[in-house]
Amino acid sequence: MNFYTADLHFGQESLLATGKWKERPFSTLEEMHKDQIKKWNKKVTNGDDVYVLGDVGSRGYHHMHPELLAQLKGRKHLILGNHDDVSDLRVRQQFVEIVQTKKLIDPCHGRNQKLLLTHCPYMMWEGQHKGTIMLYGHLHNTIDEKLFQKYLKEYNQDRVPKEEKKETLCQAFSVCQCLWDFEPVTLEEILKRAERGGESPAYR
Repeated sequence: MNFYTADLHFGQESLLATGKWKERPFSTLEEMHKDQIKKWNKKVTNGDDVYVLGDVGSRGYHHMHPELLAQLKGRKHLILGNHDDVSDLRVRQQFVEIVQTKKLIDPCHGRNQKLLLTHCPYMMWEGQHKGTIMLYGHLHNTIDEKLFQKYLKEYNQDRVPKEEKKETLCQAFSVCQCLWDFEPVTLEEILKRAERGGESPAYR
């Protein structure tokens, strides 16, 4: 099974409830790391593939925390983010591949769903009108994320009239940990949320 996640930000104190950005409901890094590892390993088995869409640590190879990565189950794939530094061999050894972006087919709902995996989202991407879904991170639970989703909604409404059925609506979803209760998610989970309205509880 495939799982997707982004923005683990191991070691980044500024995201804590006591930090500058106050994004996450944790008082200490130890508390955050424990919760992330527990939830990851509760869902993922060593036979699963987990695609991490960037920002494992908090800038620099000294903050990539290979000792924490080693505790996470599954075959880990890294799509590089702006905080990632993989110059340390101990970090590289934790991943089966390290790439800038990745095209992937996920067998979900009985069909082979085309995906584009990236850290930063694009406004335009290959296959966006032919059913390719983009998964991304980077924006967290910010005004940028809300504006990006607002743009997509308006773009779809303005570009494809209701009577026009030749093109598929563009779909892109964030898998940032702060929007998914700090755990990896499957494509099925992502699409189920979209069917319910597409909003993370973090937005409400």
